[in-house]
Amino acid sequence: MSTSIGSSLTEGQTTAEDQVPKIELLTWTDDEYDGVIVEMDKPMDSATFLSILRASISHWKQLGKKGVWIKLPIYLVSLVEALVQEGFWYHHAERKYLMLVYWIPASADTIPANATHRVGVGSFVVNEKQEVLVVQEKTGHFQGSGVWKFPTGVVDQGEDICAAAVREVKEETGVDAEFVEVLAFRQSHMSFFEKSDLFFVCLLRPLSADIQVQELEIEAAKWMPFDEYAAQPIMEKYELMKYINNIYLAKIDGQYSGFTPVSTAPNLSKKNIYLYLNAGGLKKSNSL
Repeated sequence: MSTSIGSSLTEGQTTAEDQVPKIELLTWTDDEYDGVIVEMDKPMDSATFLSILRASISHWKQLGKKGVWIKLPIYLVSLVEALVQEGFWYHHAERKYLMLVYWIPASADTIPANATHRVGVGSFVVNEKQEVLVVQEKTGHFQGSGVWKFPTGVVDQGEDICAAAVREVKEETGVDAEFVEVLAFRQSHMSFFEKSDLFFVCLLRPLSADIQVQELEIEAAKWMPFDEYAAQPIMEKYELMKYINNIYLAKIDGQYSGFTPVSTAPNLSKKNIYLYLNAGGLKKSNSL
């Protein structure tokens, strides 16, 4: 994408355009919605940046562009004030950059909001003896309470739910496990920094038994008989936990089927996408 406006001269030629200074513009790429994306990487002082920014916005306006996204690396944080002065606002931030956005037309903006949900997983790992893999936390809500709970954690960016459940079990307890299905999920609001939260309760099958506790976050871990786990006083306080226990009991009685991940062929993405579905119900329906 061109970064300047002006004339290019053939050697020896002189025209009136010689007197027209070249106007430097920010380098950009087009997005899919008539907007532009700028990824800043060159240090510059605020005054110079402001001049180039204004010229760029004027040019984009002539092109009929709408949203302007500027990705600002942490080492260029000094340019934030200039962007805000021109009407940009914060959209989201990550460890190494800040994303600001601007709407050119006079109409109401259609800029999509930042991600509204965080995704968590809880791994219900049960062996052939009907023992549940449980942990006591050094940090978190149940710290110091003596409560035994199943391993939980947050899904990383770009990570599938099924992979996150297996990873969290391995990290917290050292136990290798195989993902079976999503038993249920819960949505809550005003959670981590006012974001909403999706929490997936997953059933896993252990592939190993030896426990190696992650000492940073976990106080203790062990295999506990399911009846003993379900009899903890905390179960009467948290209705969610009682529901999960009842779902598991219905599962082992053959009266409940959760959602298993089925890999689907990618379209625009090169990575396979998992569709979580009731495989047993689908098989039964297709056999009719």
